[in-house]
Formats: sequence, structure tokens, C-alpha cells
Amino acid sequence: MKFSLFVSAFTALLTSTVAQKVSGAAEGFARGVTGGGSAMPVTPRNIQELVTYLTDKSPRVIVLDRTYDFTGSEGTVRATGCAPWGTGKGCQLAINSANFCGTQPAAQVTYDKAGTAGINVASDKTIIGVGNKGIIKGKGLRFVNVKNIIVQNIHVTNLNPQYVWGGDAFAFSGTSKIWTSLLGRQHYVFGRDKSTGVTLSNNFIDGRTSWSAGCTGYHYWTFEMIGQGDQITLQNNYIIHTSGRGPALSATTLLHAVNNVWSDVKGHAIEGDIAGKGLFEGNIFLNVNQVIVPDFKGQLNSCLDAAAAEATKSRRDTGFLSEFKGLPIAWSTQAKTAQAKVPQNAGFGKI
Repeated sequence: MKFSLFVSAFTALLTSTVAQKVSGAAEGFARGVTGGGSAMPVTPRNIQELVTYLTDKSPRVIVLDRTYDFTGSEGTVRATGCAPWGTGKGCQLAINSANFCGTQPAAQVTYDKAGTAGINVASDKTIIGVGNKGIIKGKGLRFVNVKNIIVQNIHVTNLNPQYVWGGDAFAFSGTSKIWTSLLGRQHYVFGRDKSTGVTLSNNFIDGRTSWSAGCTGYHYWTFEMIGQGDQITLQNNYIIHTSGRGPALSATTLLHAVNNVWSDVKGHAIEGDIAGKGLFEGNIFLNVNQVIVPDFKGQLNSCLDAAAAEATKSRRDTGFLSEFKGLPIAWSTQAKTAQAKVPQNAGFGKI
């Protein structure tokens, strides 16, 4: 009996660590990324081991088969923040990070410290979840001055959602060859240092929330792209119930948006500044109040597709298209194909 139990436990361990492999391969700008490659898979048993595996210098395949709960691990902070949208039901308050609050009405905030700063992931890592079990609760991931990382099939949750500046799920700055795929989370942020070779694909960006900017229950802080010279492929993502920054296409970011589906957007999808550049192919915008803000002064080009919404087809800027020369490109299908397949296949727990 004891031997049988040992064999069963050992078999379960092999199933979670060895059998779990990356599904597919990166397309678009992150093509060729290998992550931890053929390194022996490891499964962290607790948050301390998870941090060690993520931050050490060894190439690793890190298999997540449980919830790694960071809430409370670094204590609680009580401070004066602000209430930019008031203190009514469903209104996000703000932590006074980088003096964000300014002259906004003051409000007391109590938040979990762990959520406000992500784990600094080192180069040459594959992070992959098992089924619907790979959850990081209360802390995000940061990719800063690193390269060659794959993150697939995990869910990041509970980053002080009632507060602006409560925490970012995935933050990028000065990176190259990063592929995130089949994730569940609302917020991706790119810092000002150049990040190239980034592909965000098959992710489910679900903006349903109990607290939001504007107090509407629609998440506003979706994709913040403010890097100087960033190159980002946005492919096969399902983006629902948001109200803005979907994306905020700013600085000198070069974006290739391919076969994404935006649905139930109460505010706007695309915003940005004068230097942001985006090529949109085969995308669908369903029940989107405003696809592009009227004062967007960047460059956009949308290939015509009879199945696509009016969306971006009025924007036919061509001055930036030469910047795609020599870059690995994600091929698009018809928008109607994306509409049928992307909502079914995007997100955490699908492999």
C-alpha cells in the first residue's frame, strides 16, 4: 500500500512538471523566443520558491500547479490617497504614487503592499500553468532589462483592484523577446525604455470589476504603451468590458494588432499621442462606444475587411509601414474568423 501511494504521488509529480509543455510557438515580433528551453521543469511549493526560481540566473521551466498567494506577505499600508472620481459605490480611489493625487480630494487608503511591486523576472524563463491551477494572487510580474521569456496559461489576481496604482499584472521595460499567451488579466503596462520582440497573444482581458475609474464597473487601465521604440504584436486577444486605454498607443510604439476582438467597450478602445503607430488587421469591434478618440494624432492603418466594424478603416496612414521591414510578422485571417474563434480560445485554463 505504501509503495502504491508513493508511485501515485510520483506519477502526479511527473504529470505536473514534465508533461506540461508550452502550447504552440510565438508569432509576430517575439518569434523565436525559447524561454527556459530544455531546462528540467521545476514546480515551486510556495511563494518563496516561486520568487527564487523566477529571479535566479539559471534558465528555467517553472510549472505553476496551485495558487501562490502573496497577499499579506509584505504587510499592509495605510496612507492618504485621493478620490478622483468621488467616493461613491464602485469608484476607484487612488494611491498617491509619484504624487499622482495632486489637488484631488483626499481619501484614506489601505492596501496590500505586495501588490504594488511585481516580481523581477530574470532572463531565459518559461512560466507555465497547469490547467486552471496556475494562479499568482496579490503580486504581478515585471520584465525589466531582460530577454527570452515565455509566460503561458497563468492568472494574476487581486492586485488591490479598488485602487489606481494598486499594482500591475505585467510590466515591461527595456526587454526583448517576451511572449505572453493564454493569460487572464486586465492590465499590461510598458515603461519608457525600449522593448522589442514582444508578442501578447490569445489572452483574455476581462474588464468586469467592482471598482473602476468613472465608477461604471468597466475597467479603464488596459494596455499602457509608452515605450520609446517599442515593438509589440497584439494577436488573437479577447478584450471585453473596458472603457479606455485599449490600447493607449503612445511614445514611439510600433503596434501590430492582428485578429483581436473588442467587445462591450463603454468608453473608447484606442487612444494615444502624436508618435504612436498601429497597423490593425482583421480585428473586430463589437458594441464599442468609440473605437478611436477624436483627438488621436498618431498614425493608424487598417487593412480593409468586409467583416470588420467601421472601426479603423478610415485611417490609412502609410508613413510608418516601412518600419515593419525585416521584422517577423504575424499573419492575419479574416475578421469573421477571429470573431468566431478568439472568444472561445483566448485566456487562462484553455490548455
